[in-house]
Amino acid sequence: MHKLTREVRFSINPFLGESGAGFNSYASKPCGEGLALYFGLWVELTGGVDEDTGFVVNVTDIDRAVREFVVPVFAEKIKGDFSKGEHIGLGQVFELLKQARSILKDKFQPAGLNRLWLQLNPFRKITIGTEETEMFYFSEKFEFAATHRLWNDKFSEQQNFETFGKCANPAGHSHNYIVEVTVKRTAEAATGWTGGFEKVVEAEFISAVDHKNLNADVAEFGKKNPTVENIAAFGWEKLAGKFEAAELSSITVWETDRTYCTYCG
Repeated sequence: MHKLTREVRFSINPFLGESGAGFNSYASKPCGEGLALYFGLWVELTGGVDEDTGFVVNVTDIDRAVREFVVPVFAEKIKGDFSKGEHIGLGQVFELLKQARSILKDKFQPAGLNRLWLQLNPFRKITIGTEETEMFYFSEKFEFAATHRLWNDKFSEQQNFETFGKCANPAGHSHNYIVEVTVKRTAEAATGWTGGFEKVVEAEFISAVDHKNLNADVAEFGKKNPTVENIAAFGWEKLAGKFEAAELSSITVWETDRTYCTYCG
């Protein structure tokens, strides 16, 4: 079984009757005009590989289905609500994704639709699965900078340097970490919710690690190595049960753009 994922990029200008089709789908198609609203809709499919083509699904078929059947639904909603001066909150975005799921679920057989997620901006996304449920996943990225050293007093000095390499440097070293916090929630009372969500993450987790020497300043790491794995678990401990009307689903911590770990409690 394979999972194939494709991002379909499109732009909508809520004030124009027609959005230009454009010729560069890498940038977005429809391409919008002037200051348009940009979207990235990710489609994840599961299925076997066709022996003749080597495809789960030809990605051009994914592009075609989204642009033909889903983009008009987004355009109608956005242009209609903008013309009335109405806000489109997370609950309404969830409903749009549910419509997209219903439209696309049988378009790629024998492959099945597994997940859809909409990139709200480069640092936020909303995700739904294939199950018929009123739950969605909201993810947002944060950043912090910290210093750490990887060392185990049970090891000899040679063992420490063999195990941790440069990370065992007595002076330590620093990272600019990226953290993605994902919660599961319902669409009810979702308007204005993200501000409170961000305050909780900042107060309970980011403030505990940002611009800190993790080994010296964070009690959790007094005897436990502040690896990316342990930082993710620490984030979970700090945030689990702290969100109003939402359940913590996962914490992902990037130490570099090549190394990250996800912890799910």
